[in-house]
Amino acid sequence: MSAENQKDQGERIVALAETWIGTPYRHQGALKQVGCDCIGLIRGVWRELYGNEPAPLPAYAPDWAERSGEDRLMQAAVKLCYPLEGIGEARPGDILLFRWRADCAAKHAGILSGPQHFIHAYEQCAVTRSALVPAWQRRVAGVFRFPSAT
Repeated sequence: MSAENQKDQGERIVALAETWIGTPYRHQGALKQVGCDCIGLIRGVWRELYGNEPAPLPAYAPDWAERSGEDRLMQAAVKLCYPLEGIGEARPGDILLFRWRADCAAKHAGILSGPQHFIHAYEQCAVTRSALVPAWQRRVAGVFRFPSAT
């Protein structure tokens, strides 16, 4: 994808994610203005961008990352998106995965909306735009780009 097409797609992804701001947090949800979690936000934007989801998502418990012993979020991102080298390569519209500690699986996701902000959903809050402050930056475990939308 050309740099111009990447920029256009990134702007489109950010615009789609912005329409989710204010959607209440709901574990396993993925419906705009009804409820979603961080994974549901990514799933919802994916559906709006491509028309459907790549595969059904099985039910997951709130502590799925701790109990599974696998880095399932990272594994799914690698299968579906283009991995980037790190936050330095990230552009608006890219997916950020976060892990709370180095020895833990990635458990949170958001969409970069600008150089210092990202859009995400987290428990006890609606979908929101947050500053990508150093505390968040330290927790970035992976950066991924959505595949080219045709």
